[in-house]
Amino acid sequence: MTHEETLLLHANPSGSRCAAAIFAIPAQADPLPGQFVKFDQKPMIATAVSGQIYFGHDELSTAYGVGNAANPPLNYQGRFMADDFADKFTTPVVHLTWWGSYMNVGAAPQPPVQKFLIAFESDVPASTTGPSHPGCTVAGCNPVLQSEVVTLGPLTPGTFTEALERPADPVLGEALYRYNAQLAVPFNQLPDTVYWLKIAALVDVATPLPPAPQPVPPGTTQWGWHNRDYTINDPQASVAPLVAPGEANEGTPGNPIWHFQDDAVEGDLRYTPGAPVGSQIVQLNMQPTHYLFVNSVGVGPIDGPAGIELHSKDLAFRLYTTNVPEPATCMLMAIGLVGAFASRRSRT
Repeated sequence: MTHEETLLLHANPSGSRCAAAIFAIPAQADPLPGQFVKFDQKPMIATAVSGQIYFGHDELSTAYGVGNAANPPLNYQGRFMADDFADKFTTPVVHLTWWGSYMNVGAAPQPPVQKFLIAFESDVPASTTGPSHPGCTVAGCNPVLQSEVVTLGPLTPGTFTEALERPADPVLGEALYRYNAQLAVPFNQLPDTVYWLKIAALVDVATPLPPAPQPVPPGTTQWGWHNRDYTINDPQASVAPLVAPGEANEGTPGNPIWHFQDDAVEGDLRYTPGAPVGSQIVQLNMQPTHYLFVNSVGVGPIDGPAGIELHSKDLAFRLYTTNVPEPATCMLMAIGLVGAFASRRSRT
């Protein structure tokens, strides 16, 4: 942060939400014009920790259905990943960016994902009975607040794009892709309130896949959601005491491990497009997830030095809005920034 930005935030702490959005404007190329970042867990692309480079990993978040474009599947079944979030803004989510990879590619190329399920869900806080997860605390309620399926295509409401972020890493051999989706229906959220975001690839297959734990046939799309770069703080995420613990450093000032709230979760997913709203998404066997030092066959290190596997994992995603809160304050801050930067340039 520049000296001018620091002075502005100290002079008007309540305007920090506006400032975060203002400062983010020049760097955002993927969303549509006029969209601003409101929550940001950046991906681990090639992160240096204690002199070692780490590339992160992906967790399977793909459900399969028997059918095709002419005869769409009646339902999809597979695995999902979800992560919690809360930000300080009163404005809706209109656009998402997230990161992921095609897993276990090997010698058989995998067709690109054509559809993603995106769901915003309510939160069951951690308690003595178990970790937090998407769900309801009231019997009979629907945990899914809003969901839609976005399809691959030029960026308009209801579509998503895919772009290569990084070639295959030297540890797992997973190329990293960046995805952008424009929601057909904005998600209206409350400030400083915990929600869950679920993103899962929906893949049409010609015949039923073998039951788990048998591997899927080579060449079958297996998409996974990438983990967050925990060395980078998200200043727009909610913090204690409004959301506790919220965005907090679980490491040290010299080696930060930034983490939001609770673990990302994985579980079994059943999605039935034609079912009544409220019963389309069924999720079972949810378990918290952690970063990896080495994987199940001893390949690594993957996400960080020894000990990182003890920490709860966050997923890489970014949320955007079209409106900035406190418009009068934001305008004044923007004018002040322009003046401060112009003045600084005139002195150099």
